[in-house]
Amino acid sequence: MPDPTRSLRLGVCGPVGTGKSSLIAMVCRELAGSLQLAVVTNDIYTDEDARFLRSAGVLPEERIVGVETGACPHTAIRDDVTANLIAVEDLEQRFAPLDVVLVESGGDNLTATFSPALVDAQIFVLDVAGGGDVARKGGPGIERADLLVVNKTDLAPYVGVDLERMVHDAQQARQGRPVLALSRSDADSVAALAGWVTSRLAEFRSGGLVPVDPGPMAAHSHGHSHAHAHAH
Repeated sequence: MPDPTRSLRLGVCGPVGTGKSSLIAMVCRELAGSLQLAVVTNDIYTDEDARFLRSAGVLPEERIVGVETGACPHTAIRDDVTANLIAVEDLEQRFAPLDVVLVESGGDNLTATFSPALVDAQIFVLDVAGGGDVARKGGPGIERADLLVVNKTDLAPYVGVDLERMVHDAQQARQGRPVLALSRSDADSVAALAGWVTSRLAEFRSGGLVPVDPGPMAAHSHGHSHAHAHAH
């Protein structure tokens, strides 16, 4: 059985601008009344995501910690997770007992996944504005994360995306693993997200949740931009 003082550690990753911070805010709004939550965010040289969540008032400010990685976002969630582990464990000690700590990746591209040494389960986030063909292109997070979220579904008509086809492609790529079409304006989809989190927590508490590694990231070129302009 898991240590009762240890939280479920839930990773949220995906490309820049897909709505990871907003997704975390949704989870906190839905579950903060019934669960003890905390958040760790990652950015290269800023705590912008942490400041966004604090300003949204979704949790007490002291429960939201920003880690400035100083390096490629992949590194801090997969290659050397020390800074994030320290932040998570510090929150668990200060606010014991916590139920869930959400760890947000700094965001990069389609290849980033969390190490199972850092999180117990992970959500990979795409958004319709990134293109309807993104799910078809695959990658370790898209194919094997515990949950794939196709976010901002309300924008599909405005960006020329066939949402039904995009979700179908995601389901095909994932071979039965869960896919959630999400919009913050769709209460049913937000409730489904919260329900998925509480189900993972129950599984974790029972000792039945085994962290699965989606796989190492593909060969990674540092020629891309690490600009972190966030559209929340």
